[in-house]
Amino acid sequence: MTLTVRVIAPDKTVWDSEAQEVILPSTTGQLGILSGHAPLLTALDAGVMRVRAEKDWTPIALMGGFAEVEENEVTILVNGAEKGEDIDKEAARLAFDEAEKRLQSAESGDNLEEKIQAKKTLKRARARLQAAGGMVN
Repeated sequence: MTLTVRVIAPDKTVWDSEAQEVILPSTTGQLGILSGHAPLLTALDAGVMRVRAEKDWTPIALMGGFAEVEENEVTILVNGAEKGEDIDKEAARLAFDEAEKRLQSAESGDNLEEKIQAKKTLKRARARLQAAGGMVN
């Protein structure tokens, strides 16, 4: 049996196909979904989702949202998403490096809102870089 997986962002449907397995970046850690999974609703963190269709794994950068699993259908509603193959690895590396610098700068200051925003930006940049196949320290 297979899963029907849909990844829907506000501007486009990023994935709508059959899959054998899905690994999601839930807010409580990585979550694996196979066919026959119990019904589930979970919050998603910014991170990399991996979808296995046949033998190949496809990484997709998710920018937070929700996932629902019911009767072998996985519906993922996210704030933003990109397939790893569509991400420019060098641009993602530069964005990640810039986000790290911004967080270091924010942590030396007293502005809590700036620190929170810098951490969120770094998480998203890390997800994009990892989905593109880049290594993160």
